[in-house]
Amino acid sequence: MGGGERGRGVSARTVAYATSGVVLLAGCASMPDSGDLRGVESTPRQDAQVRVFAMPPSDDATPTQIVQGFLEALTSDDPDYRTARQYLTREAAKAWRPELSTTVLSNGPDAQVEAPERQNTGSLSYTLTGTQVATVDAQQAYAPASGSYDKLVHLARDAKTGQWRIDVVPQGVVMGKSDFQRNYMSVNKYYFASDNASTPPMTVADPVYVRSHVDPTTEMVRSLIKGPTTWLKPAVRTGFPVGTALSKEAAPLTPDDRGKLTVPLNDKAAEAGTGRCEEMAAQLLFTLRTLSPAVEEVEVRAGGGPLCSLARSGAETVATRGALHQPDYLYFVDEEGRLVRITSGTSDTDPAPAPGALGEGEKALRSVAVARDERTAAGVSVDGRSLYVAPLVAGSPLGEPVLQSTGKTEEDRLTTPSWDARGGLWVADSNADEPRLYLLEEGSDEPVEVHTPELDGRVRAVRVAADGVRIALVVEKGDRRSLLIGRIDREDGTDGRPTVTVLDPRSATPELEQVTAMSWAGDSRLVVVGREEGGVEQMKYVEVDGSTPDVPPPAALTGVKAVTASEDEQAPLMAYSVDGIVRLPTGAQWQKVTEGTAPVYPG
Repeated sequence: MGGGERGRGVSARTVAYATSGVVLLAGCASMPDSGDLRGVESTPRQDAQVRVFAMPPSDDATPTQIVQGFLEALTSDDPDYRTARQYLTREAAKAWRPELSTTVLSNGPDAQVEAPERQNTGSLSYTLTGTQVATVDAQQAYAPASGSYDKLVHLARDAKTGQWRIDVVPQGVVMGKSDFQRNYMSVNKYYFASDNASTPPMTVADPVYVRSHVDPTTEMVRSLIKGPTTWLKPAVRTGFPVGTALSKEAAPLTPDDRGKLTVPLNDKAAEAGTGRCEEMAAQLLFTLRTLSPAVEEVEVRAGGGPLCSLARSGAETVATRGALHQPDYLYFVDEEGRLVRITSGTSDTDPAPAPGALGEGEKALRSVAVARDERTAAGVSVDGRSLYVAPLVAGSPLGEPVLQSTGKTEEDRLTTPSWDARGGLWVADSNADEPRLYLLEEGSDEPVEVHTPELDGRVRAVRVAADGVRIALVVEKGDRRSLLIGRIDREDGTDGRPTVTVLDPRSATPELEQVTAMSWAGDSRLVVVGREEGGVEQMKYVEVDGSTPDVPPPAALTGVKAVTASEDEQAPLMAYSVDGIVRLPTGAQWQKVTEGTAPVYPG
């Protein structure tokens, strides 16, 4: 962030490089001792092995160096921001709570001194400014943000020592985008769908951001125990009893040489029985699966002794995670309008008609959806007017449509349907005069109109997450098509039929003006095709919270009309483009599979 005249400089940071067990320390660029601070990224993004530590203030540090050093220290890997607090007065250090929020700016914050002539009075102010990109709140939940950032930092000179320190500081921390990407990582923690009566229960991913190099395992366990984020909380439950916390001697949590992680909890957890304890252990194992691959077993302890122990393989008997399901087939519509399929995860490119009426071509189709158990399928007629549901069993009859649209044009009728984990079928009617979102329980019951009180526009695409709690919707308003993630609320109605509502929709792609295709591609990730205002079409991965995952984007593909991915991240990405049905194997380019349209994995 350094700008202005360079005079006597003091080293702002120290970088630790972990190489073959040897830690090397290298001082970073010096800080200016006068002039305004400009919004230049303080640290280029480093390799995951690199840890950055801040340097404390020197005895003769100028006000500019104090502000610069403090901002640098916010981006370091110091636990509890110990070095950053050394730039504050004792009172300010006690009152400052960095855990309350993280504000992410497009570049590092600019800091402009106000009334520099006041330096001789022992009182000086700087204004921190920048353009907001995102915020991370006290629950570690990420949210896209926009608008300007404008905060005041005040410094005072100690009358005895003559040293400058910050005595007024904004709560939370602030940093540029590239520093945020180096410092933080997105990790899913897992809870259970509260209204899911299935056995075992379905897990629901709740993504949060934690500091990458500051004991992330302990921090994730602590975050999991505290409970779900505000947005997800109404739809999930946890196995941890109210008041549960890590015991004081818990940190840091590290697995032993056999991969066993011991998690000591306070006495509140001792009230849990074996079944509930295994739910806690399953939540821990699912949460740590990616973050700490070495963890093979979790032992939960409380009340002075062990409560239960669960191996990684046993977690899948306690709870079901959507991404663990590997689809047998990829389905699509062939040139004759039939439902056909190829074996998933193989090089097979020879499609075969799916068993049952939809594969026999009795009704020409334009889009299809297959239940997650691959026993039932739904298809929308080629004119978009009628929705059919039929079992994937040879010789089964087609029957009458379960839903029909009265939209005036083919584009203003039924969308591609989507199945949830409990066998419910979702579809939107894009009728311009009367747009609706519907749920058909078990795929065949009378359609339930889903309430969407907070949606402004009509739904153009629907995809339900494997957990049945979250739903992705492409909503059209004027010339804009946006991707929104909503939370599904279900209640028993007075007439015995469910009342279903989509609540708290939030944008997952605020930068895209036109979203043309999307699909779930993991527990909390989607693959999206769209374009920014005035830009070209692009395909990218996004997280449900609107952040961009730290993974390579899919290879470029032109003319994409549909895309599908499996929650099983090992299954290849599939799409329908100008070349027909194409596949993207890991680490390769797009490859043509066959002719056809509307590819879908089960779901």
